[in-house]
Amino acid sequence: MTMPGTLTRPELTALDRCDRCGAAARVRAVLPSGGELLFCGHHARAHEAKMKELSIDLQAGETV
Repeated sequence: MTMPGTLTRPELTALDRCDRCGAAARVRAVLPSGGELLFCGHHARAHEAKMKELSIDLQAGETV
C-alpha cells in the first residue's frame, strides 16, 4: 500500500549507470536529504561501510 504523498523510486534499468564509473547501476543509495546516487556492484561494495555508517538507505536493483 502506498501512502498519499509517498514518493516511490523507479526500479533500476539497464540504462541506469554508476555515478562513479558509468558501469551498469546495481545499487541505489538514498541519502538522508532525499537525493540519490547510483553505484555498480564494485563501487557499492567499496563504499558500503561508510554509507551504512551515514545511515544511507541502500536499495539493490534488478537490471537487465
